[in-house]
Amino acid sequence: MDALPALSDGLATAVQHAGRALCAVHARPRVPSSGVHWRPGLVVTASHTVRVEEDLAVVRPDGRSVAATLVGRDPALDLAVLKVEAADLPVADLGESDGVHVGHMVLALGAGPRASWGVVSAIGPARSRNAESDVFSLDLTLYAGFSGGPLVDARGLVVGINTSGMSRNLQLAVPAKVVSRVVDQLVRHGRIPQAYLGVGTQVVRVPETVREPLHLAQETAVIVIEVQPGSPASSGLLIGDVVLSLDGHTIADPFDLRAVLRPERIGQRITASVLRAGQRLDVPLTVGERPPRSR
Repeated sequence: MDALPALSDGLATAVQHAGRALCAVHARPRVPSSGVHWRPGLVVTASHTVRVEEDLAVVRPDGRSVAATLVGRDPALDLAVLKVEAADLPVADLGESDGVHVGHMVLALGAGPRASWGVVSAIGPARSRNAESDVFSLDLTLYAGFSGGPLVDARGLVVGINTSGMSRNLQLAVPAKVVSRVVDQLVRHGRIPQAYLGVGTQVVRVPETVREPLHLAQETAVIVIEVQPGSPASSGLLIGDVVLSLDGHTIADPFDLRAVLRPERIGQRITASVLRAGQRLDVPLTVGERPPRSR
């Protein structure tokens, strides 16, 4: 019987500890979102809640409001970084997000503070977005204003940033390790470089009559329906090409295509294996960086 009060007290202590670095972010009409003082002078929040880029404000746990400026954002992972002058605001204690596993009990916090608790239900890629990193799926409720708040383990350590903006149906959190990497990139560059080829694609079924002679195991691939002028793809791909693989990685759908086009591939030469007029061809391409206006 003593276990339940001890658990309850432990959760309350975890909320209190993590809540020291929890802020309210005023960057949209009506309901503010939440944010975490990630590093000295840097608050992380959810990108989809930052609707304006001027006259931003962050409200500290003690109720004081401070001005904020947008450092940059990563729409794929729904993260934004704000700069604030808050030297005396505690910085979040970060946990090892690699140590979080399915079934672990976690807390989601929103400014107030408010709390919701549950478990990590799955860990895997956010295939609904052009995101290359695994995220936590959560079996808990993210109430209005919780996006941008911390995901907290039973010890009160921040292991992720919560968001309801990456999926309509799932409650997700970006692992702390990934958040820190994004913060590094945004502080250095103000943006996240994105690799691209400049093609529009859709899934197409590869008929058995085509697969057998070519000894193909995959049943689907992607067909090129658009090639942007002047893009990396324009040097070799044609509308109607069926892309089977990129650099040896099977391309069964557009998500596979995005997974191969990681930022570190920008500038690299890769080979696309395509079907064109019934023939299998290898097409060399150079991965480009997506222009800002195309993001």
